Amino acid sequence: MKRTGIVWQAAMICALGALSLRCSSASEERAPDPFRLICLDPGHFHAALVQKYPNERLDSLVYVYAPEGRDLEDYLALVESFNRRSEQPTARHEQVYRGADFLEKMIQERPGDIVLLAGNNRHKIDYLEQSVTADLNVLADKPLIIDPDEFPRLERAYTQADRNGVLIYDIMTERYDVLHRIQRALMQDTLLFGHLTAGTDSDPAVTISSVHAFYKEVAGSALTRPGWYYDIRQQGEGIVDVTTHLIDLVNWKCFPDRAIDYRTDVQITAASHFPTPISKSEFTRSTGLADFPAYLTPYLQDSTLQVMANGEIRYTLYGHRIALRVEWEFEHPDQSGDISRTDIRGSRATTHIWQDKAQNYRPTLYIAPADGIDPASFRQRVNETLKTLQTQFPGIGATEAGGNRFEITVPDQLRSGHEAHFAAVLDRYLDYLSGTPTPTGKRPTP
Repeated sequence: MKRTGIVWQAAMICALGALSLRCSSASEERAPDPFRLICLDPGHFHAALVQKYPNERLDSLVYVYAPEGRDLEDYLALVESFNRRSEQPTARHEQVYRGADFLEKMIQERPGDIVLLAGNNRHKIDYLEQSVTADLNVLADKPLIIDPDEFPRLERAYTQADRNGVLIYDIMTERYDVLHRIQRALMQDTLLFGHLTAGTDSDPAVTISSVHAFYKEVAGSALTRPGWYYDIRQQGEGIVDVTTHLIDLVNWKCFPDRAIDYRTDVQITAASHFPTPISKSEFTRSTGLADFPAYLTPYLQDSTLQVMANGEIRYTLYGHRIALRVEWEFEHPDQSGDISRTDIRGSRATTHIWQDKAQNYRPTLYIAPADGIDPASFRQRVNETLKTLQTQFPGIGATEAGGNRFEITVPDQLRSGHEAHFAAVLDRYLDYLSGTPTPTGKRPTP
């Protein structure tokens, strides 16, 4: 429990980190030149997705510092595929330094404004600390740390960033999904949603579950995972990966105007984890490697890799019971895509986002009245609320979905895929670096 609790705290502070720092006065006064990106040791495809769409505020020249190896070549190939595509092609030029001393070389030269971290998580805290100390802003993929012993270093890094006037920003893409945004807006209408319930152990106020796949498509092609992705000493356990997104969504939707102190406001009540078995043939199909590397030997049982990718956390936040569960399969059946379910219970209504077979694996938003709420009055309130949201979400509506539940219909033009959310995160980050005030008071001072 102690280890899980500390790692969960890391996920919490990562989720809060995007809201924690003010921009430096230098950023506020800078000329409107394009920002220069430094990509440090890219090993995860998210490093390329940040650059997938053109952005006039980002210089087309990207400085890359990395060791030789397939991680680097796969990253460069994906970026180049964005340059060559027929629709919305980019014009990225990746200036690459290859060498074992890549980190020292980057710190010495400091050719850009922003260090992008998305790769092997084992060294991420080292990269983060050195970048902040060198007065460089950091845009980082989650998780920022994977070992509880690194948690004090993460706290000190945020303190150092405050002192140096630079911004650490975690890539929280789920905030930019339109269904999450509409669900959050519905919850702000107390006449419709009421107030978040306290919940019980058997019926928490917030329940979120999601199922992901190791083998999937990215940018229209099968994703090749690096071998280390299956090593929890390099990638981390699943409980600190996707769970960071879920924690962030809970905070953002349920407590948008409240400062959260993870040391006093959060109490973990239960936690568990369990492995996903990966056969040798599945591993080869996913990574292109003929055999399991030696560093995976400790996780082999009867020639099957046991990846500790699944976990559940139950906790209370301001007295509200919350349950989060993340699972990983090797591959989704029938290429269904990710499966998820979100239930948030208010005193007057419950909102759901479901993505399962019944929804044809397409995320769908519902709202249903709480017990004792008059169905006719509820229907009227739903329509009134949606009318007020038309300016922000034009074309949304509601259709009856049975059992007094309504499906919130969303025009296709408002929906954007997960890969497009990286561009939205980048835009928001550049807003803050350009002088837009960041929300304050979300993270306590260590």
